[in-house]
Amino acid sequence: MGLMKVFSGSEILAIALQERLEAAGVETQKKDNIQSARLGGFGATGLAVEVFIQETDFAKANPVIEEFRMSI
Repeated sequence: MGLMKVFSGSEILAIALQERLEAAGVETQKKDNIQSARLGGFGATGLAVEVFIQETDFAKANPVIEEFRMSI
């Protein structure tokens, strides 16, 4: 199994979702394209922060993700 992207958007929202998922016992990984672009000397805009989970955790994470999406 591998990683699946469950969110892409602003850093603030990505951190909020990441905290909710980790509180529910789902391990997450965040890919921050804004910081990567800045360190590389480039600019980045748009949906630049992504949150990933293990595919095997999707059943446990889906209710948390749906609740989060309804709250934003």
